[in-house]
Amino acid sequence: MATLFLIIIYLAFISLGLPDSMLGAAWPVMQLEYGAPIEMAGVLSIVIIVGTIISSLGSETILKRLGTGNVTFISVAVTAVALLGFSFAPSMIWLIVLALPLGLGAGSIDAGLNNYVATHYKAHHMSWLHCFWGVGAMLGPIIMSQFIAQDNSWRSGYFVVAMIQFALVVLLFVTLPLWKRLGNQGGVDIKEVQEDTTNPLTQESAQYEKPLRIKGVKLALITFLFYVGMEATMGLWGSSFLVNVKGMSASAAAQWVSMYYAGITVGRFVTGFVTFKFSNRTLIRTGQILALVGAILLVLPLPTIFSLFGFILVGLGSAPIFPCMLHETPVRFGKKHSQKIMGYQMAVAYTGGAILPPLLGWVAAHSSFVIFPIVNVSYIILMLIASEKINGLMKKRIPHKHI
Repeated sequence: MATLFLIIIYLAFISLGLPDSMLGAAWPVMQLEYGAPIEMAGVLSIVIIVGTIISSLGSETILKRLGTGNVTFISVAVTAVALLGFSFAPSMIWLIVLALPLGLGAGSIDAGLNNYVATHYKAHHMSWLHCFWGVGAMLGPIIMSQFIAQDNSWRSGYFVVAMIQFALVVLLFVTLPLWKRLGNQGGVDIKEVQEDTTNPLTQESAQYEKPLRIKGVKLALITFLFYVGMEATMGLWGSSFLVNVKGMSASAAAQWVSMYYAGITVGRFVTGFVTFKFSNRTLIRTGQILALVGAILLVLPLPTIFSLFGFILVGLGSAPIFPCMLHETPVRFGKKHSQKIMGYQMAVAYTGGAILPPLLGWVAAHSSFVIFPIVNVSYIILMLIASEKINGLMKKRIPHKHI
């Protein structure tokens, strides 16, 4: 039963990943059908992420009132309905309207499950949890590319993914009693969060009621801002970069972008095992450097095949960053404020996803998608700087006043 409970949590994250990567893969075809400007994908992305930010910020209250199981069930159901609406949307206006519930369905479940796993499970479970997000994110473009290649029908791709979501809704409804029983017990493989009492960040967490006053929290928010900004930019505009700059077909570009998500998925699966040997901090730094190398490959004027390697390397590098940063939250700042800080982190992360990709789309529409890899290099460097500053704070062994 306990193993089934963990599998359900993993499946819930597949549902989160599926729609995240579909818009970018389908947009070159959707844009032509609707006759929309290319940067309109950024508008849809903003609306989706605004919904996610709203539900992330309210996640602590919602989760306390309804429980993680009910929130997961409701969120997946809302997502399924929104995706079904996408497949029948007659105009861009309808897509914009449906984008809001698509985002609302993600925020609370994301913050809730991330904090639950961070505080109750070992590091490898967090990596595998986000590996399953990668499975969904990888399957999205693959499903979409198949329908685009067959009859140029992006609508069929959204319809199929909506049906997958509805199947998961049924499973979640049937297993709701399991959430109540095992969720209260804490699941399996419970870990004890070893809070470093000499860590000034956890000392401040115990002292202050307002988490944003804890030294290091704002730096953590910056790392999440630029990580998700980079990840979302790669997913949303990767196909457009390959089509407009590299001259690839829309279906081939979608398949290549799926390799980026494959890199994230495989990387997170492997990271789950690597966490037994290396610390979260080491894995975060290594991932950022690897992603930087991949992004630089996309900048250089090399043959197209190197672009594939670049996408895969960015994916592999991205793999440990997000789950390891999340898993570090209660260790860095203490369990007392971890749920609230987790909600802040998810909200700021999605803010990065809402602002940075559309900004690139707007600039590229008025210039060229040649800027795509250059911007991603900048995001990774900024994320690396903020992350290393947090590591510097955690190495100190004397209390610091809040900032």
